[in-house]
Amino acid sequence: MSGRRRWLSLVAVSIAVALIIVDSTIVSVAIPSIVDDLDISSTQVQWVQESYTLVFASLLLVFGVLADGVGRRRIMFVGIAIFALASVMAALAPSGGILILARLAQGLGGAMILPTTLSIINATFQGRERGIAFAIWGSTIGGMAAVGPLVGGWLTTDYSWRWAFGINPPIAVAILILGALVIEESRAPVRRGTDPISAVLSVAMFGGLVFGLIEGRSLGWWIASESASGWWPWGLSPVPVALAAAVLAGVWFVCRGLTRSRAGRPTLIPLDLFTIASFRNGNVAALVVSLGEFGILLSLPIWLQNVLNYDALATGWILVALAVGSFVASGLAQVLIARLGAVGVVRLGIAAEILGVVGLGVVASVDSTWVSVVPLLFVYGCGVGLATAQLTGVVLVDVPVAESGAASGTQSTSRQVGSALGIAILGTVLYVSTAHVLDARLDEQGVPAAQREQVVTAVVDSSGGAIVGLDQDPATAPSAAAAREALTDGTRYAAWTAGGFLALGLLATLSLGPARRHDASPSSPPALHD
Repeated sequence: MSGRRRWLSLVAVSIAVALIIVDSTIVSVAIPSIVDDLDISSTQVQWVQESYTLVFASLLLVFGVLADGVGRRRIMFVGIAIFALASVMAALAPSGGILILARLAQGLGGAMILPTTLSIINATFQGRERGIAFAIWGSTIGGMAAVGPLVGGWLTTDYSWRWAFGINPPIAVAILILGALVIEESRAPVRRGTDPISAVLSVAMFGGLVFGLIEGRSLGWWIASESASGWWPWGLSPVPVALAAAVLAGVWFVCRGLTRSRAGRPTLIPLDLFTIASFRNGNVAALVVSLGEFGILLSLPIWLQNVLNYDALATGWILVALAVGSFVASGLAQVLIARLGAVGVVRLGIAAEILGVVGLGVVASVDSTWVSVVPLLFVYGCGVGLATAQLTGVVLVDVPVAESGAASGTQSTSRQVGSALGIAILGTVLYVSTAHVLDARLDEQGVPAAQREQVVTAVVDSSGGAIVGLDQDPATAPSAAAAREALTDGTRYAAWTAGGFLALGLLATLSLGPARRHDASPSSPPALHD
């Protein structure tokens, strides 16, 4: 492949990555409008965000391995087509249930796209060029995660939240046309076979875990609540059942993989990859970092719009500071790698993320303005730009090209599982703490218990959207003030929880060894063994 065509193929896969990453974040600023238009509950709010990530995370491994056998470009193109059709369904959704179903379908398409883009890069580039390509790929993820809210804010404010999905099909068509011209088909020289039972187990493991975390507060963490009584026949909540099923599926998945590996039979994940130190330790770090990295994007737009009264477009402009920080950091990455090594840059990036997100928790108040929020988002974005791009290169630096689909699917799964868990956990922290604080504040105001429950339910189920209505009635204006304070506290606790996960991620990078051990140096090709 000529040099020009090779770099054009990178443009195509980067746009494909941008498409699915933007869509995973574009919804965040549109949530208040979706709540108003479709009258969805706070649990459905989480599912609108989470259903995409859940399917995405559950199927990345399956499609990463499948692409190695049947063709990486082919799987990516099928994924783009599914993603575009699902986007049309989301744009036309008449109810929250249909929107969630469309998001599930988008997750299916996204799971076909992401690991194949990485494996196409791994198969197309070598040596110095591979390092640069990985950096561009990772920077695209970091930057697009922040551009999404800006685009979503613009479309939601000037047009409709439905256009946040409606812009995807024409972009998908452009990717397919460009990709057909410049991306060469590639596959592993020897097809390893499949393991459909392990694929089902991986879906059960991730699905049960995320379902339990999201639905715990509405269905009951142990005893089934009234919300479950209509379809769940037992007193024990379905949540611990789902979590137990996830654990059992996980144990079975690992045991089955080990047994089949010893027998020389194909496995969903080539377990010998975990003998590669950079791959094994890098995946652990990627999962933990992702727990805190993007979960804050669920709570921040809700707080900016329903407490600080910014509209969706203004919220998007505030969040663009994250994109600016990511792009600035990406430009400095190669200089920093020369001085600190790739692992050192990852650590520096995570430290910047911790500073930014913890700082957001510190400055959050009902009187905050964009002036105090934007600098911290910029610092946070710088951290994302440094950590995300280089961590990908560190994880895959020693992986053989023949296993690139499975390896990229594994590391993408680590990230997406971390992201899914982060959204579920931080969403739970946001809503549970908001409900607890609001109930306590209303109790101090002398509000009767029945009225307290009504107000708390309205505020939480609307993700803060009910505050405006409370404020318009003089009789409930004090409750509106208490709700703003409670939602601010919930946002603060979510930010600090994210900071805690990122701190654990920083500690996890210590297992990657000295900062210069895996430089993923652009000047030398990656080794194909440990």
